[in-house]
Amino acid sequence: MALTDKAPIYIQIAESLADDIMAGRYPAESRMPSVREHAADCQVNANTILKAFELLERNGIIFNRRGLGYFVSADAVTLIREQRRRDFYSSELNYFFGRLRQLEVTPDDLADEYRKFINVHK
Repeated sequence: MALTDKAPIYIQIAESLADDIMAGRYPAESRMPSVREHAADCQVNANTILKAFELLERNGIIFNRRGLGYFVSADAVTLIREQRRRDFYSSELNYFFGRLRQLEVTPDDLADEYRKFINVHK
């Protein structure tokens, strides 16, 4: 589920919900806000939220308990991370490597900068 500015709103909402799940706002096995609640929060049509929830459900990130609503899957964070890693490798990495080569950034330079980044963002 790669997100772009041109992505349909339901995909943007699904990505935002996935961000919230990864941040722990919706822990594993917890109930998601209802479709109507979330539609009101986002100020969009409930059908748009339903499409976002259905996308997350198809990807195994949330599941529906009839009459109770949607809940976060036990392995949701792992699934989101794996999907985003696949998206990153298939779409962003080639561009990134091309820029590194163009700018003559060496693997050692990149490793040093990444270590700095990790230390700052612990």
